[in-house]
Amino acid sequence: MNKTFKFFALAFFLFLLASCSLSKEYEVIYVDKPTEQMNHESNRNHEHEIVIGLVPKIANIPYFLAAKEGALEAAKDLNVTVIYKGPSAATAEEQIAVIHKLIEQKVDVIAVSANDPKKLGTVLQQAREKGIKVITWDADTDAKYRDFFVNMVDAEQMGRHIMDLLALEMGERGKYVILTGSPTAANLNNWIRWLKVQQEEYYPELELLDVEYANEDIHKAYNLTVNLLKKYDDLKGIIGISTVNPPAIAQALKDYGKSGDIKVVGTSTPNMTRPYLKEDVLQTITLWSPQKLGYLTIALAKNLVLEDLPYDGQFVENIGNISFDGDMVIMGQPIDFTKENVDQYDF
Repeated sequence: MNKTFKFFALAFFLFLLASCSLSKEYEVIYVDKPTEQMNHESNRNHEHEIVIGLVPKIANIPYFLAAKEGALEAAKDLNVTVIYKGPSAATAEEQIAVIHKLIEQKVDVIAVSANDPKKLGTVLQQAREKGIKVITWDADTDAKYRDFFVNMVDAEQMGRHIMDLLALEMGERGKYVILTGSPTAANLNNWIRWLKVQQEEYYPELELLDVEYANEDIHKAYNLTVNLLKKYDDLKGIIGISTVNPPAIAQALKDYGKSGDIKVVGTSTPNMTRPYLKEDVLQTITLWSPQKLGYLTIALAKNLVLEDLPYDGQFVENIGNISFDGDMVIMGQPIDFTKENVDQYDF
């Protein structure tokens, strides 16, 4: 790819970012050759070109943009084409529209982080009937709609770990709330289910007061936090599930003079939470590398087209060894970010 083409590709990418609020979807196409050449190739030879549609829950939040970076790196390393196309709002309806367009583009694989495990079923089945492979990543659908799920971490381990983090900060007693993403996001709901189990089994003096849904909207998350602060005078802890929620919670606590009085743990990226961790507004944030998740998803999607299924203990270049139980890949272990180690990470 020459320098001129790289320049115009970057300019086009920035234009898309600037215009996302005016569009119902966001799309980035990475291919290591001129786009017009790609458009004239109707008969694909999978030895030379595999096209993978990568669909996030929502296009333009840092977590999914980081996953896109990993996916585009994989596209270059593995000689495939990646189309990153996502909705502007975290709804099943907008995701369905995105998937329909990918079907029309006749991609080889659709890899989707599902906003709803059931509502996407019909459109994913339509894709499969047209010979398109379907996998899920980050958030799953019903298993009958896809070949396998690329999961970041084990749901039980993640949920129990988050509860342990909050219990440690709260001295294992007091009242807490959960602020999460979409009410239909399977991965988030599984974590919440397991953290409730952990609390019931090991922390009887902790009490869950409320669960609120911000739908991947940082402004809504801020307003919900303010409402919770007003509603519960004796609130001592907040769990922020979904990457936009912990920074929104932290800013609300700062604005209302509650920094340090209410303990906060959850899932987010180090770059989004760094200042709040260093100021002790947030205590511990846990996640994984979204870049690696994007990379792994593309690597396994290419293998699937070549009829090479994942297997337990498989070594994937740039990722490491993965686990596989028949229909779910587990990438690895979560990473905890604190004020002491957050500067070691950049995503």
